[in-house]
Amino acid sequence: MIQSCILLYVDPGSGSYLIQMIIAAILGALFYFKNIWWKIRAFFWKPKKEDAEGEDIAK
Repeated sequence: MIQSCILLYVDPGSGSYLIQMIIAAILGALFYFKNIWWKIRAFFWKPKKEDAEGEDIAK
């Protein structure tokens, strides 16, 4: 019988770096999809009449 013993060790510096990378990836993905959502929303939603009238007065 061959027994394999695998010992894994993550020192505190590597562990905190790994957690930081995971958090950064999650926040980056949220920011990316939020920007896509705003572009889609701006494409389909038109400004209200009140907003359009306010722009004419400002000119």
